[in-house]
Amino acid sequence: MEFVEFIKTPMVNSVILRRPFTPDMEGTLCVTGHHLIISSRSDNHEELWLLHSNIDSVEKKLVGNGGILTLKCKDFLILYLDIPTVEDCLNVAASVEALSNIDDLTLRYPFFYRPMFEVLENGWQAFSPESEFNKFKECSEEWRISYVNKDFKICPTYPQAVFVPKAVDDDIIIKAAAFRQGGRFPVLSYYHKDSKAVLLRSSQPLTGPGGKRCKEDERLVNSVMGMGKRGYIVDTRAQSVAKVAQSKGGGYELEAHYPQWRRIHQSIERRQSFHDSLIKMIEACNDSNSSMDKWLSKLESSNWLTHVKDIITSACVVAQSIDKDGVSVLVHGSEGLDTTLLVSSLSQIILDHDCRTVTGFEALIEREWLQAGHPFRTRCNKSAYAITKHRLESPVFLLFIDCVWQIWQQFPCSFEFSEKFLVTLFQHAYSSDFGTFLCNNESERHKCKLSERTVSLWSYLNRPEILQDYMNPMYEPNPTVVWPSVAPQSLNVWTGLYLRGVINQSPQEEAWQEIYKIREYDKELRSKVNKLRRQLASLEREAIANGVVSPPQSEDLSGASSGTN
Repeated sequence: MEFVEFIKTPMVNSVILRRPFTPDMEGTLCVTGHHLIISSRSDNHEELWLLHSNIDSVEKKLVGNGGILTLKCKDFLILYLDIPTVEDCLNVAASVEALSNIDDLTLRYPFFYRPMFEVLENGWQAFSPESEFNKFKECSEEWRISYVNKDFKICPTYPQAVFVPKAVDDDIIIKAAAFRQGGRFPVLSYYHKDSKAVLLRSSQPLTGPGGKRCKEDERLVNSVMGMGKRGYIVDTRAQSVAKVAQSKGGGYELEAHYPQWRRIHQSIERRQSFHDSLIKMIEACNDSNSSMDKWLSKLESSNWLTHVKDIITSACVVAQSIDKDGVSVLVHGSEGLDTTLLVSSLSQIILDHDCRTVTGFEALIEREWLQAGHPFRTRCNKSAYAITKHRLESPVFLLFIDCVWQIWQQFPCSFEFSEKFLVTLFQHAYSSDFGTFLCNNESERHKCKLSERTVSLWSYLNRPEILQDYMNPMYEPNPTVVWPSVAPQSLNVWTGLYLRGVINQSPQEEAWQEIYKIREYDKELRSKVNKLRRQLASLEREAIANGVVSPPQSEDLSGASSGTN
């Protein structure tokens, strides 16, 4: 298939681009296989390159002899194109709609992108399971890396290497996998160095209406516990939802068969409702004509912040169980692909300061989202401006990024990365030059040979000259646990993301730039002070060596003490 088949009008002159908080730009519009390019006629030759994959919906309005195209993007920005003729307006609209909805993954831009920079670090190898297991070396006596899923034959949504208890062999794991939905048997997600407790994640057991059991699964789950130890199974579904799932062949662990575990239901809405909430919230954010009361009512009815609250609350329950109670936790919902990953990853943000650094956060996303099988291609296919029929799209990863931002704004000095870094990750999950967020799981990425045919996002972001733009100037390493508040006054609408097209973010960006300059100047002054101190100490040693001054006399504390008795 050739892209030219979809391009009815490749170039249009005298097009006017209108964007929020930016002067209108008149220039030439070009439609290519992957981009919509607008080049200005002004002396500064300004250009806008917009990936077709970032366009969520196209709306056309005919005005006089021409028309207006409204391009609503997956990152919530809205662009307007004034096109001089009706024919060109209709042709460009049809071309963009076709090019932004191509199903063939191999025709996406990451397969055609060639970096203009030298790849210093191959991001595809940066966070392998083997290297990540080294972070848990304290538990290496009890846990091991298993390749039972080699060639993805046991679980298509798991990586080929997983962390499992040493006490169980691969034959037991194979049988336990058959008892879990999608083969997602319990695996190690996190090891807490202080309490020695572990965090596991899986999918629901297939107990069914008859309460079927699997001794191999029971042995796998119970092998985590020592004598007299207890653990919690945190089910992200309401109890009523779990019982409905049981009647359909799914279910939950019966405590009679898992005697050392206590089941807790931390109810989070299912992923289907997240998409509806996002649509309603973005509608409210774009309604600038509403009164404050009406706007707040719309925001509340969207339930977006309710989802955020429920997710953070569940993550805090898991974190508290591990950190304060010293109890191991198994997290699952139904498939284990969405709310399970929300809770398991967010609890690590709370517990582990390493996850609040740039590389630690990237490793977390790689380990708990990409390698753990979150279906990015399906979930991020459409965004807030698309009303889909398939209902498989869901802003699950966006909810994770939003929850991280909520904690970030409560503890602004405890994160090495800035708000801009979170926005950038969200944008690349939906539309990107890079292959990191393509496909639904490791098996699909392996078949598409992404590591050979595309560039990793981490290879780009981790270049020093790029990374410096995403660093938090307020960062002070905080090795302690951070406990976020979920009180109504503590959770906010993320203005820097959802309201970028309504509220000008320039003042905030300028303020952060000023903070960055002040911190850099402070570092420079501290460096000069330390240098002067070293020079002074050197001069003093030289003077003493030359006999110019006598060495300082230490006080005779014993004499002083005896004199006071």
